[in-house]
Parts: sequence; C-alpha cells; structure tokens
Amino acid sequence: MTHSMTAFASRTGAIGAASWSWDMRGVNARGLDLRLRMPDGIEGLEPALRAALTTALARGNVTVNLRLQREETAGALAVNEATLDEVLKALDLVQERAFAMGVTLGQPTAADVLTQRGVLIPAKSDDDGAALAAALIEDVAPLVADFVEMRTREGAALEAVIRDQLDQIAALTEAAAGAAQARAPQVKANLTAALRRVLEDVAEVEPARVAQELALLAVKSDVTEEIDRLKAHVAAARALLDEDKPAGRKLDFLAQEFNREANTLCAKAQAAPLTAIGLDLKAVIDQMREQIQNVE
Repeated sequence: MTHSMTAFASRTGAIGAASWSWDMRGVNARGLDLRLRMPDGIEGLEPALRAALTTALARGNVTVNLRLQREETAGALAVNEATLDEVLKALDLVQERAFAMGVTLGQPTAADVLTQRGVLIPAKSDDDGAALAAALIEDVAPLVADFVEMRTREGAALEAVIRDQLDQIAALTEAAAGAAQARAPQVKANLTAALRRVLEDVAEVEPARVAQELALLAVKSDVTEEIDRLKAHVAAARALLDEDKPAGRKLDFLAQEFNREANTLCAKAQAAPLTAIGLDLKAVIDQMREQIQNVE
C-alpha cells in the first residue's frame, strides 16, 4: 500500500479547566524529520509523541503544534501565605506609625485582610498536572491514527496516478519498439550512404572492412537494449507499488533510470517518429517523478 508524505490532522480536547488543540502537518522529505512544538511542563508527552510518530512513519517532514489553554474557575480558594505575611507586615507598620503620630485607627478585620489583592488564590489540586499529562498522552494515538489515515487516502490517489503513468510509459515503449523496427530499412540506407560518402575518395576498400564499419554504425543506432530496460523498469515499479512497505526512495531511483533510457533512446532515434515517441516518454517520466517525490 502506497502512503503519501503529505497529510494533515487536528484534534481538540479538554479536562477540568484546561483545553487544547493539536495541529499536525506533513510534507515530503528525504528522511523522517520531526518538529514538535509542545508547551513546557507536561511530563512524558514529547517522548510519547515522538515514539508514536517514529513507529508509524518512515519518511516525511512532520510538524506538530499543541496549543494549551487554562481557564480560572470559581472553585475552591486557598490562602497565599507569602502574600498574607506581606499584607500583615504592612498593616502592623501602618498601626505603629499612626500610634506614633497620635492617630487612632480601627483594627482591620479578617475580611479586610482577605480582600487584599493576591491573598486569596484559586486552589490547585496536586494531581492536576498529572491528569492533564495523562489526557494529552492518551490523545496521541488517535491523533497519529488520523494523520496516518489521511496519508493512506492521499497515497491511494497518488498510486492511481503513478500506475496510470506507468501504463502510458509501457504503451509508449511498445510504440518505440514498433517505430524502431519500421525505421530499419531507412537507417540501413542512411548508414550505407554515409559510409559511401566517407569512402568515395579512398581507392581501395576491402568488402569485409565495409561490412565491419556498417555493423558498428548499426550497433550505435540500435535501441533494443533501451526498450528492454524500459520494460524491465515498468515491471519493477509496479512490483514496488504492490509491496506493503515504503518504496518512495526506490521509485525515485527508478524514475532516474527511466529518464536515462529515454534520453538515450532520443539520442539514437535517427527517425522523426521514434524521436517524437522518445520526447513523449520524457514528458510522462518527468510527470511521474514529480508524483513520486511525495511517496513515503
């Protein structure tokens, strides 16, 4: 099964006063490049996410963003003892200065003290952080599963395109074989005429030497090997697409080999129909290689 390296996934969740949203995006890359942007202070989250991604993916540039928000609630309150001490010290200082100046002040009540800013704060449970970390880690598996599912859907569409292009290459290769066969008499006549022009000023030439030179020229224009290799490459590419494992790198190498054979075919063509087929081959191969760049 073919997987694409291009995909997207997102999830949202909440627990208590905390809410979060995931954003995961993937593009093509030579290897597996993970870029994780996680909030600080969530123990165990990044290792769990990295382990899940390296298990599920073989190649791709993957960026994961986690946005975390915490809302203050009207729940239990606690006394900030450090702030309370500072407030009480300030009140004591005020009372002493007032007494020294003969000013009588009323005694502040506990309610007066508690209304001072920062004395009362929202109470936090000791297990809030652990519960949040556990919820986020539990969210990793479905997030990665959604991402892999999209890579699979994109890969299926990609595979269909590549298989169609391989069919086009196979058809053009058969057409090239037919065009090469059809050009044989004309190539022979051209080679003979060329050799005669070269030898017209030579007094004596052995017939065996003429035959040898014609054979060498014929070999240089023969495209049988190129056609055979193109057919073999088509079969190899189809076999790679049938495998249930990442094949992007091997397909990319094959695409280079396809292009090399098409270039050689054009160079040896010596006939307009065969040259036209060679150019069509190069165009399809180039389109296929662009698609292969996204295969895992």
